[in-house]
Amino acid sequence: MNIMDFNVKKLAADAGTFLSRAVQFTEEKLGQAEKTELDAHLENLLSKAECTKIWTEKIMKQTEVLLQPNPNARIEEFVYEKLDRKAPSRLNNPELLGQYMIDAGTEFGPGTAYGNALIKCGETQKRIGTADRELIQTSALNFLTPLRNFIEGDYKTIAKERKLLQNKRLDLDAAKTRLKKAKAAEARNSQLNSARLEGDNIMVNFSYMLNFLHVKWLKSEQELRITQSEFDRQAEITRLLLEGISSTHAHHLRCLNDFVEAQMTYYAQCYQYMLDLQKQLGSFPSSYLCNNNQTSATPTPSILPNVIVCSAMASTSGLVITPPPANLNDIKEYNGSRKARVLYDYDAANSTELSLLADEVITVFSVVGMDSDWLMGERGNQKGKVPITYLELLN
Repeated sequence: MNIMDFNVKKLAADAGTFLSRAVQFTEEKLGQAEKTELDAHLENLLSKAECTKIWTEKIMKQTEVLLQPNPNARIEEFVYEKLDRKAPSRLNNPELLGQYMIDAGTEFGPGTAYGNALIKCGETQKRIGTADRELIQTSALNFLTPLRNFIEGDYKTIAKERKLLQNKRLDLDAAKTRLKKAKAAEARNSQLNSARLEGDNIMVNFSYMLNFLHVKWLKSEQELRITQSEFDRQAEITRLLLEGISSTHAHHLRCLNDFVEAQMTYYAQCYQYMLDLQKQLGSFPSSYLCNNNQTSATPTPSILPNVIVCSAMASTSGLVITPPPANLNDIKEYNGSRKARVLYDYDAANSTELSLLADEVITVFSVVGMDSDWLMGERGNQKGKVPITYLELLN
């Protein structure tokens, strides 16, 4: 029963405090009550904290968009994070593209120029996908997590203490208002006391009322001292928390440096991967690399020239790629044999073909009825068909 009485009294007191704050807040908005202003330093700290929170949220969200452009994937990761479960592993876009390229190259045949190029491109794309995963993991750990910890941890504590400070200020201003009203009431009664009144009963009642107002005034003064002390204490707590924003900025600066370093590593890896791929593709015959300079009126030659090298410059990458000479029929019409240098490795698809190693020199000659894209190659006692696009004739 005593516990119930205590809870009822506490509930009534809380309700009274809430009502008092609501009345004070409403009168302030209507301009009917005075408001205690915070000192300029505290106001600046509050403004700095709010500004930090707003921009941290924006930077964090946009970084997430940068690292994971797919909104559905971001939602899925958020749900799994809230459920404290690990999201299922899936191929990212570069890895998926790389897998498609590898599968296509395998289907077309690794021994063909296009199939081989697709496989090399696919492997590079998969390496870029791996680098992309490392960038996401590093950025999430060293950049996004500290920002999120500030929003969900430090700033929540600041917001809680700031709200408590607002309540203490409302309590202080409400106490000031009550004291002001009590003083005004006592002053009016003192004026009435100075007037001449007849009758003992009237004087007794008036004296009782005056004593009651005086006690109420003293109580209001005591309440004001308590609320002022609580407000000052809460203001100091809030100020100490807000002064930590400078340390937060310093910490976020270090995290930003880590993010930039992670991006630098990622882009450097991608550049190196593409440079290596470009060098590999540069060893391919030009008839497969210079299609951008050909028009519909100029058919693509399909027979090996005297020297399969490039005479035109590739546009943007700096790689030197030249279109093939126009006449490739001489080797087919020539009955004798010629020496040729192998441009890059070739694995024979069957027993009728000859495997090749890059930079080796073999003997080649034409055979009547053979497909125009093939020559007969000879190396010692080994003999078999070789693709002309893998060769460079020697004078």
